[in-house]
Amino acid sequence: MPPVRTQWTRLIRFVAAETAQVHVGQPVDPTLDVGLAAWNKQVIRVHEILGSALDPAAQLTNTVLTVKELLSPLSREEVKTVSCLGLNYSDHAAEAKMPKPSVPVLFYKPLTSMIGPNAPISIPKVAQPVEDHLPDYEVELTIVIGKAAKGVSEADALDYVLGYTGANDVSFRKHQMTTSQWDFSKSFDNTTPLGPCIVSNNAVPDPQAIPLTCSLNGKVLQNGNTKDQIFSVRKTVAFLSQATTLEPGSVILTGTPAGVGYARKPPVVLRKGDVVQAWVGHGIGTLVNPVVEEVERGKL
Repeated sequence: MPPVRTQWTRLIRFVAAETAQVHVGQPVDPTLDVGLAAWNKQVIRVHEILGSALDPAAQLTNTVLTVKELLSPLSREEVKTVSCLGLNYSDHAAEAKMPKPSVPVLFYKPLTSMIGPNAPISIPKVAQPVEDHLPDYEVELTIVIGKAAKGVSEADALDYVLGYTGANDVSFRKHQMTTSQWDFSKSFDNTTPLGPCIVSNNAVPDPQAIPLTCSLNGKVLQNGNTKDQIFSVRKTVAFLSQATTLEPGSVILTGTPAGVGYARKPPVVLRKGDVVQAWVGHGIGTLVNPVVEEVERGKL
């Protein structure tokens, strides 16, 4: 089957100042880090795209709109599944004092955990006080599947990729280390930023050559590259599709490099008032998210 082809190179989802409605589009400035620009309240001008993010036939137009609010590039309704890899970088496995896995370490996230750029990461009461529960950051390259994939080979795996975006797999280490299953500790509501844009697979010749960093309050704590992944993007898509159909809109978080907070001496934790910046190269840009702590159920 032919690979997914799009008219756009970089896609964002946003509320337009002109219409107060949700649109998708491509930033006019191809070099602009839209995540940082949105956080700094810069003007972001966008060529409107007619159609959905998941429609390869969506048309790039000359209509220019202005971003009022930057959203996750995929809505919760568009996302089918959120699959995640753990321990997928050699240096991260080493700092965690765990052996390199022989097969991908997998877990899933619920859609309620997903948020967009600038949205607050919410630390729930069950994960407080933070010094005990160790809320942590993890910058990750994220795959967006563009057409149904089942039983695909490594050789053909990239043909099923719509594009790539970024994520911050916020994790709560105390809960993670008390059970063999990681889903609960990585699935709290409103804790997983996604974005800020999707870069088309056509614009990424090699997904194993993408730099990524994570900064906390302006200090760089993670500095890695996808070349150090244990399981490449090709291997990951092929493995996950063996007996499960990956539908269009499925997203796959591909793991994080070394530098996470809980492995540091002393541990670094996320706490109220912090600002986390998760940056992924090749035009994907920066997810900027403040951290808040839940003070009572249902309120921040």
